[in-house]
Amino acid sequence: MRPISKYIICLSLICFLYSTHIFSNPSNEKQIQYLSGSDNLNTVKWDFYCTDGRKSGYWTKIEVPSQWEQQGFGSYNYGRDYHTYGPQFKYADEQGLYKHTFSIPESWCDKEIFIVFEGSMTDTEVKINGTSAGEIHQGAFYRFKYNITDLIYLDKPNLLEVTVSKMSSNESVNRAERYADYWIFGGIFRPVYLEAYPCEYIEQIAIAAYADGSLKVKVSTKNIIDSSTLVAEIFDSENHLIKTISEKINKDNSEITLKTKIENPSLWSSETPALYKVKLCLKRNSGVLYQTSEKFGFRTIEVKPNDGIYINGQKIKMKGINRHVFWPETGRCMNKSIDLMDVKLIKEMNMNAVRCSHYPPDQSFLYYCDSLGLYVLDELAGWHNAYDTKVGEKLVREMVIRDVNHPSIIFWSNGNEGGTNKELDDDFSKYDPSNRTVIHAHHKPGNVFNYIDTNHYEKFYGIKQLVEKENIYMPTEFLHSQYDGGGGAGLYDIWELMWNSDKSGGGFIWALLDEGIVRTDLGWSIDVNAVNAPDGILGPHREKEGSFNAIKQIFSPVHIDMKGISESFEAAIPVENRFDFTNLNQCIFDWKLVKFRKPNDLLRNYVIIDNGSGVGADIEPHASGNIKLSLPENWRDAEALLLTAIDPSDKDIYTWSWKIQSSESLTNSFINLKGNNVINIDENDTLLTLVTNDNSISFNKISGLLTSVNTKIKNRSRKIHFNNGPVFCAGNSSFIGLRHYQENGCYVVESSYQGGLKTVRWKLYQNGWLEMTYSYELFGKYDFSGISFDYPEEFVLSAKWLGNGPYRVWKNRMQGVTFNIWENSYNNTFAGTAPWQFPEFKGYFSDIAWMEINTVEGRIFIASKQDDLFVRLFDFYALRGLEKHPVSPTGDISFLDYIPPIGTQMSTRISAQPAKLGPSSEMNKIEGEIKRTLYFYFGELK
Repeated sequence: MRPISKYIICLSLICFLYSTHIFSNPSNEKQIQYLSGSDNLNTVKWDFYCTDGRKSGYWTKIEVPSQWEQQGFGSYNYGRDYHTYGPQFKYADEQGLYKHTFSIPESWCDKEIFIVFEGSMTDTEVKINGTSAGEIHQGAFYRFKYNITDLIYLDKPNLLEVTVSKMSSNESVNRAERYADYWIFGGIFRPVYLEAYPCEYIEQIAIAAYADGSLKVKVSTKNIIDSSTLVAEIFDSENHLIKTISEKINKDNSEITLKTKIENPSLWSSETPALYKVKLCLKRNSGVLYQTSEKFGFRTIEVKPNDGIYINGQKIKMKGINRHVFWPETGRCMNKSIDLMDVKLIKEMNMNAVRCSHYPPDQSFLYYCDSLGLYVLDELAGWHNAYDTKVGEKLVREMVIRDVNHPSIIFWSNGNEGGTNKELDDDFSKYDPSNRTVIHAHHKPGNVFNYIDTNHYEKFYGIKQLVEKENIYMPTEFLHSQYDGGGGAGLYDIWELMWNSDKSGGGFIWALLDEGIVRTDLGWSIDVNAVNAPDGILGPHREKEGSFNAIKQIFSPVHIDMKGISESFEAAIPVENRFDFTNLNQCIFDWKLVKFRKPNDLLRNYVIIDNGSGVGADIEPHASGNIKLSLPENWRDAEALLLTAIDPSDKDIYTWSWKIQSSESLTNSFINLKGNNVINIDENDTLLTLVTNDNSISFNKISGLLTSVNTKIKNRSRKIHFNNGPVFCAGNSSFIGLRHYQENGCYVVESSYQGGLKTVRWKLYQNGWLEMTYSYELFGKYDFSGISFDYPEEFVLSAKWLGNGPYRVWKNRMQGVTFNIWENSYNNTFAGTAPWQFPEFKGYFSDIAWMEINTVEGRIFIASKQDDLFVRLFDFYALRGLEKHPVSPTGDISFLDYIPPIGTQMSTRISAQPAKLGPSSEMNKIEGEIKRTLYFYFGELK
């Protein structure tokens, strides 16, 4: 037996109360009762039946919300499986049948009640007590609801039945959402809850608030039975009431727009995320029928043809990133703490924008973008194909109605890379009174819409041409960050081009994170689907790859390009203010003068010999000037200067470091070349061995190479397999001959070469220090240059060094590292794959003054007499044979003067050879002679 309509009861009760003038309703706000849990940390178990795949064919329990694959049900698919396995491939299409009983509070007897689904993959059929709640919902990433007032029981439990079909019966939904370059899942992955409203209520609020203080609040009411008053109270960010407006409404006027103007409002932007609140009350006589509130921000968005994108009258450029909703253990079922973490990480990289690729995110993510300040592109799903118009119209409505009041959203994106149904372009403004610009995120040139060209993956010189044309160029994807390429690699040149080009709107790097899912069918290992999903600057659990800090420096709104401290330096730092709304006198600049510890000092990295702090100079946005530091007179006695900029919200913008002393000075302070041990010589036809008290060094007289090292550790002789060098890494070279002789109590071994490498001079000091001076000459373009040695990688424990770190660098990603003492334990991390242990141990490390490699055989110590030494540790990318990436130098450990750049992606789908990414990504041009001196010590430093 179906229940009596509570709507009829409700209207009768209201009429009675109103006619007797004793209206009273303490429950005059929307009330919510969760049927599921609220997120992936707080779930509720429902009855569940899976029709196919794992754990199918029987009723059991499942956590809601969740992706059912992550609960052990069904089968996994990556959206591009049709590309991997061919067009005849069949996707897993299991259904999930859910059951859950619930009761409603007695106080809801006079309420209008809805059941709300925040997100369900993909077709969702809902029944209440055996009766359909409404039309099957199609589309995974959208909030939808049903009015179930007439379907629920007041006095006994109610049965909720939900059938979720993983694949849609609408092929356009599958093409838009499922056949995509990301993991596809099944299940109710966002919360399910009941909403209860008084019988007269406000159904929808849509706010348009502009920089001049003008405010429009479009209000849709429901079930108004007589004349009432709509009152809006405006509160500022400190919750002070600043304005009240009201207007009469009646049953024939269900929609009304309240208008007012606020004098000198605090404006919302990514730098100044000022939020206001409007509290709306629906009143009759002295009673409140309904009240609700909504936060918003005053800001004006303008797209000026042939010019640029403006926020509050200021031209801005998007320093943006693409972000998937994703967590390894729970797929697209998230929680607020993850959303907050992601917003903070994006802000930490000094970014100001995020693209919600390729679907609307959880609403909590948008709330954090509002409150912390990020410009948002909110995107209708459609990876390479669009929704049909019938489905698309419904989903646009659901998306915009949910998200319209977020000031962070500055664009609506109608699909991705061909996934645009142009018939939907004018639908967005139906529900958005601020009429935000709609863009088309595309990957082919010429698809300009609303004066914005978003063409994906243009190279440096292509961008240079586009920003000189008539349209605004704002790529919604660029610098694909697969493995260690892209992201920060090549960004410096491209961003400088974008920043200095009038018609650039900035852009959005692909992508924030590696989309690696914990496979419940593969022993809980993390799967990135080969080359498809490891596209991130962060690992799946938000592990920071090398590009993270590089982007942070390149995108720093305090732009400092000072390379070093010159002899004429007078404590003034040239700076460009790349904030849009912030004067640098609103920032704090902390400086430190430091001296670094010696290699065998375990207590600290450096000693602060002086420090200070001050307010920045009066430098307006987009202007340049100098930051003057109050350094002491003896500041040159320090070894380095560290400078940290802090923004008005007390967030560290970046820390720069500059050497005050040269590498020679830094190493001379502890390299002691004095000794009184006798050096003995042992020689035969092929081998020359130099022996001191603790060490013996052997050279091959036929090749000129170092062949073996032996050292005493705790009075025991131990072989250290550092050998087979120096081998010339660039050009051609052939050994001519070797001579050796005593020199002032030391012993010298000189090798001569023909070709690029000219000479190598070894000098063994009496206390065991070994000096190597070498010179080479090159003319032309080379990936790298320098020398290499062999050492077994499996013997290495860790490395400690004074130089730039802690991350490795590339020729086109020199940013994001600071000069300090760093230490990394050995790892075999390959970016984009498990175990995502960063920083990587292997790679190119820059400006090394000294490095100590700790091995199972003992310590290998290297120091440089000259600045700008690169040390390369072992093979990493070259082992995988990635076609578009640079090969490594020969050998295991290299000492280099030039290193290679890296491209954006190994896959031929979007691969870019490094040279196409700009000047910094081109091969090294070397002209002339290079000379360098290195020092080695084997064993424990005395």
